[in-house]
Amino acid sequence: MMPSDWLTFSSPSLPLPDPRSCSVRSGESEPGHGQCVGGGGEMAIISCRVKNNDDSVIQLLNPNRQTIYFRDVRPLKDARFQLVNFSENELRVSLSNVSLSDEGRYVCQLYTDPPQEAYADLTVLVPPSNPIIETRDEVLNEGNETELTCSALSSKPAASIRWKKGNKELTGKPKVELTYDRMYTVTSRLTFTVSKEDDGVPVVCIVDHPAVKDFQAQRHLEVQYKPEVKIVVEFPQGLTREGENLELTCQAKGKPEPQRVKWVKVDDDVPSHAVITGGDLYIENLNKSYNGTYRCVAANAVGESYDDYILYVYDAPTTTPIPTTTTTTTSTTAMPTTSPPLPESHPDSRAGEGAPRTVDHAVIGGVVAVVVFAMLCLLIVLGRYFARHKGTYFTHEAKGADDAADADTAIINAEGGHSNSDEKKEYYI
Repeated sequence: MMPSDWLTFSSPSLPLPDPRSCSVRSGESEPGHGQCVGGGGEMAIISCRVKNNDDSVIQLLNPNRQTIYFRDVRPLKDARFQLVNFSENELRVSLSNVSLSDEGRYVCQLYTDPPQEAYADLTVLVPPSNPIIETRDEVLNEGNETELTCSALSSKPAASIRWKKGNKELTGKPKVELTYDRMYTVTSRLTFTVSKEDDGVPVVCIVDHPAVKDFQAQRHLEVQYKPEVKIVVEFPQGLTREGENLELTCQAKGKPEPQRVKWVKVDDDVPSHAVITGGDLYIENLNKSYNGTYRCVAANAVGESYDDYILYVYDAPTTTPIPTTTTTTTSTTAMPTTSPPLPESHPDSRAGEGAPRTVDHAVIGGVVAVVVFAMLCLLIVLGRYFARHKGTYFTHEAKGADDAADADTAIINAEGGHSNSDEKKEYYI
């Protein structure tokens, strides 16, 4: 038995028109085997290498056990097989325009005693045709369900299909069919509900197959949605007060664009002198009778939406007169009382220069309370003052009246009447 090496297949890069090569090496004690992958319509190179050959005959057989080459002679009448190189250590043959019928096990035989052989399986890859995306609806409304179908036709082996919507992976339902020519057709159905955010988003069908890379198709979604409505206050920027003006703008966006925009007042009529221009509402000289909910309604072919603005008209700014000094006087003592100075009033946040200065009602009430408290304190002080400074009075009693038997005797015994009597004083506090 002649020593020899293995017979193997090796395959280069896949893209056309580079030829695909397969090499076969024969082992000394047991058959060798390998695998070669080729693309349909491409070229494969089959090499049979022998180490330390002693002029033994080398031949190459096809999957039907027919001799392709016997040494450098081609008995098979298939012009697609061509001799590339022949030597005592190598038999190299090219196979052009590879087709599915060329699949199978190729055998390299070395005529020794006993004969040796090695084999390799040739697998033909057929890439699918360009993927096709079909959709049930060309234009969708938000909230509706849509179905897309992606097909990869005539491939071998069967391709696999993935879906992406924007940057998000989606899962479809695949279906694989084997055709009469031993090819595979794969379809995948994707079903989902669309929203307005899906408008303009690409849906991509990605086909994975060993014979191709980055094989994909895409379709952009067209989604219609009802308007989005927003009311913007143009004036005033703060509180709405009596006598001021009000300006509102209604912003509406939808697909298709809103066909009409209207203003209404909930449970009432819009003031007769209000001016409505497109999406703008303007009301002059506000008063509290205008209070209520004003609604902007926008509509298109998909539906209608609205936004509300609640109007509450506050009192107009008021002006407080400068306080004066008052004096309280009694018949005995006069005590001047001066009310404390009022805090400086601040102008309304929305008033311009030269507007009258106003004071909040809470400040006015506080000043009045201080004045009343000061008056009460003054009355208490005056009462205590008059009580402490009340006048005195005198009593005169005749001396000897205590020893008189009767009143006449007491008068007679009084020395000089009341002129010489002692003075007694009593004080009340």
